[in-house]
Amino acid sequence: MTTSPLSSEHINPQRINPDWVTWAIAAVFALLYGPVFFVWAHGWIFKSISIEHEYFSHGILGIPLAAYFAWQKRPQWLALPQRSNPIGVAMIGLAAALYLSGIRDCVNLSMPLMLGGLCLWFRGVAGLRYMGFPLVMVALSAPTDLPYLITPYTLPLQAFIATTAGSILKMIGMTDIVIDGIYLRISGRVVEVAPYCAGLKMLFTVQYVGLVMLYWTGLLQSRSRSFALLGGGLFISVTANIIRNTILSFFHGTQRDGAFHFFHDSWGGDLFNVFMLGSLLMLLLAIEDHWPIQQSPSPSSAPPSTPA
Repeated sequence: MTTSPLSSEHINPQRINPDWVTWAIAAVFALLYGPVFFVWAHGWIFKSISIEHEYFSHGILGIPLAAYFAWQKRPQWLALPQRSNPIGVAMIGLAAALYLSGIRDCVNLSMPLMLGGLCLWFRGVAGLRYMGFPLVMVALSAPTDLPYLITPYTLPLQAFIATTAGSILKMIGMTDIVIDGIYLRISGRVVEVAPYCAGLKMLFTVQYVGLVMLYWTGLLQSRSRSFALLGGGLFISVTANIIRNTILSFFHGTQRDGAFHFFHDSWGGDLFNVFMLGSLLMLLLAIEDHWPIQQSPSPSSAPPSTPA
């Protein structure tokens, strides 16, 4: 008696979801979102993107790092059981609808939504949880108009920065200064601490880089150390922005327009941001050195008890 080639004992379960299907989906995803990421990267590098979307320029490094972290998890990801979640299909459908809408922010947000849906489709909730941090990195890099929605609430911060910058300039000997809310009048020239000069971009960048550092070093497992680094990053970003606005006010008030534009519009501001991120790295190293994560001793390493 011959066995039919369609009998159950000849069916290979791996053929239900062959590798070529995964690679085909990856290729389609690259075709859809490769141009989107190119537009983001070009805008971030050459500052040709909208001012709101420029706040997410940390994604120029964050998204490749997210792909690297996900690739590192690939062996463990493949070891997870294949459990498709119907919510994943719904998320993929919603992401496709957002992409096809042609609305800029909707297209941008469809990328992390599509990735999350694929994780649920291939490996269920366990897969989504396993790839959680790379997905968060992508989601926090997708440009939206969120900074525009926040700007109406930055007026107290603008006034604080203007007051502090004016006070510093008075301390170094500049007397012809009038502080008026978010304005500084220096020798007849007006400097405005505008909403987009309130340091939100620095704050976004520092908090994003801080999260990556915490994940990479393993300190993200410690809530107290995570709060220490992110809180320190908040202090660093606010302090650095006060220093930056003080320097810009000095250049503008003393008619050093070339230096002003170099520090405001050119790569002088980028260089300043590098030093700011270097301060965050120094804070991380200090936390690692002076606040290490205590490993709980294993039962085998416990000292022998002394009989009474």
